[in-house]
Amino acid sequence: MDKPRLCFPPYEFRFKTEGGKSLIFDEIRKKWIVCTPEEWVRQNLVRFLVQDCAYPQALVALEKQVVVAERNLRFDALIYDREFNPLMLIECKAPTVKLTQKVFDQIWHYNYEIKAPFFIVTNGIDFVMGRYDAGRGVEFFETVKAFDELVR
Repeated sequence: MDKPRLCFPPYEFRFKTEGGKSLIFDEIRKKWIVCTPEEWVRQNLVRFLVQDCAYPQALVALEKQVVVAERNLRFDALIYDREFNPLMLIECKAPTVKLTQKVFDQIWHYNYEIKAPFFIVTNGIDFVMGRYDAGRGVEFFETVKAFDELVR
C-alpha cells in the first residue's frame, strides 16, 4: 500500500510484508494488522493522540464490538476517562473518503449506545473534533483537545 501523507506529524511505524500484504504493528493491540488505508489513518491518529495530546495509551480501545438496535457493530476507536467511562468515540475513514453527513450519522448511531461526550471523525486529511450534549447539541472545536482538557 502506498501510504499517503496525512494531517498528522510523521511517526515511525514497524512494517512487514506477509502473504503479499503490508502489515503494520499496532502498539495498542500488540499485534500485526493489515495496513489498509483506513488502518493507516487510525494508527496515525492514535499515535498523535498518545504522543502529542497526552492520551493514556491504556485508555485507548480499538475496533471493539458494540450492540446497537440488536446489531453487532465495530467502532474504530474509543477513549475512556480515568474511571473507564466512555470519553471520546472515534471514526476513521480512508483518505479518499469524504467526511459527509453519512459518516457523522454512523458515529451518532454508534454513540447512541456508547454515550461518549466527545468525538473525532477523520480521514487523515480532514479532521473534526467536538462535543455532543443532548441539551445543547454539537459543539465543534478548532483544535484537537489534549486529554486533560476533556477530563477536567
